[in-house]
Amino acid sequence: MKDRKDELAGNLAKVEQRIAAACAAAGRRREEVTLIVVTKTYSAADVRILSELGVRHVAENRDQEAAPKAAACADLPLTWHFVGQLQTNKVRSVVGYADVVQSVDRSRLVAALSKEAVRAERELGCLLQVALDAGERARGERGGVAPGGIEELAALVARAPGLRLDGLMTVAPLTGEYAGRQQAAFERLMDLSTDLRRAHPAATMVSAGMSADLEQAVAAGATHVRVGTAVLGVRPRLG
Repeated sequence: MKDRKDELAGNLAKVEQRIAAACAAAGRRREEVTLIVVTKTYSAADVRILSELGVRHVAENRDQEAAPKAAACADLPLTWHFVGQLQTNKVRSVVGYADVVQSVDRSRLVAALSKEAVRAERELGCLLQVALDAGERARGERGGVAPGGIEELAALVARAPGLRLDGLMTVAPLTGEYAGRQQAAFERLMDLSTDLRRAHPAATMVSAGMSADLEQAVAAGATHVRVGTAVLGVRPRLG
């Protein structure tokens, strides 16, 4: 266990150096960027080590893995983010442990999240997942609302009981005009965030960037970066 703690501590230090350097290069304060460690496929034991090392935000993308892990770590001072595509039949479970759902992308999901948040007497933070590989009104290959649908969906979240509109999230697209152009993609997300904040000033969160492209996300202005592999190591193959 000590070997694993040393490994994670070393990896966290390297990621911290990368974020700090990216902030310095962009003329930003380090405190402006929050690290979310994506713990999918890794054990509750690793989550406990991360908490001991000072990590306060963790993310999962599959409810069947996240629910028991969150339950096993319920005593820890962690904020849990759900970042995967979310089916409505998993909403009740996810609302039971997630503090923020970063993948809100359709009206039916908003309705389901609101119903369960009210039932659980919780306020759930919501980010709209933006698909930059979609047309103005389509959905992206990996989920997400097209830029043209943000205003309508944001209004739905903002007036839904039990939900709090926190901002926007994106994943650098693999296809379309932003494929291979992470910096441009994240800058586009920041423009969309500026537009959103005109109607919803409190929706300041911008979640973008992962292990391979966190520097570009910080340069563009992201407030949160989602890092898994760079902290926890190469993921074991599933299935």
